[in-house]
Amino acid sequence: MQAFAATHEITWEKLPDDFVLDDEPVDNINQPLLAAALTESLELAGKLPTNALTTSNYGICATLNNKIVVKAPDWGYVPSIRVSREEVKRSYTPQLQGDIPAIVMEFLSDTEGGEYSSKPTYPPGKWFYYEQVLKVPNYTIFEPEAGTLEVYQLDNSGHYQLQPPNENNRYWIAEINLFLGIWQGSRENRTGYWLRWWDEDGELLLWGLELAVKERQEKDAAQQQAEQERQRAERLAEQLRALGVEPEI
Repeated sequence: MQAFAATHEITWEKLPDDFVLDDEPVDNINQPLLAAALTESLELAGKLPTNALTTSNYGICATLNNKIVVKAPDWGYVPSIRVSREEVKRSYTPQLQGDIPAIVMEFLSDTEGGEYSSKPTYPPGKWFYYEQVLKVPNYTIFEPEAGTLEVYQLDNSGHYQLQPPNENNRYWIAEINLFLGIWQGSRENRTGYWLRWWDEDGELLLWGLELAVKERQEKDAAQQQAEQERQRAERLAEQLRALGVEPEI
């Protein structure tokens, strides 16, 4: 399967089994936490179909001018894969094994990661790879310490354009049918800025602990209401007895 552009040839081929993947640790201790939080709320809200794939520091592959390119975004979402999960255990090749990612994210750290690099020569920069090779419709760059988020979307000419947030400071990701935005708070002993999802009605997609708290609060509220109803019934029965009427039980 091939696609051609003015200055480069792209082919979609499975990564050879003997290809050595980069196994360097992530740049920042916060990156796995941020990625896991994004996936968890999708799954708990029923927004993660069984054939969807979320990735974190996991190779997404293409072959550019007969040379294999592997980039591992800090987080990514593939709407649908067409092969077994065992086949994408090491890496994922779009078009060959499933959909193009709907969104990829990079979390800025203290080290220079080239998130804005549009270098077209081998090895290509991340920006060029996501925009011109994979053609990912949504590319986001998040700086977790300052809580700044840049959302870029492909325009009709096939280039990324910086998107403005809506009145709630969120960004609509049409391919997932959710809003993406920044939330400040604590999770897993980390207090700071997080990326969160909101549905089209503005409801926040909750994490597991938040769901547990919500369910407990709803249970407590239901018990309190039942107790109030019981007390009200007892008062009514006492009033009836005072009038010489035995209430029906």
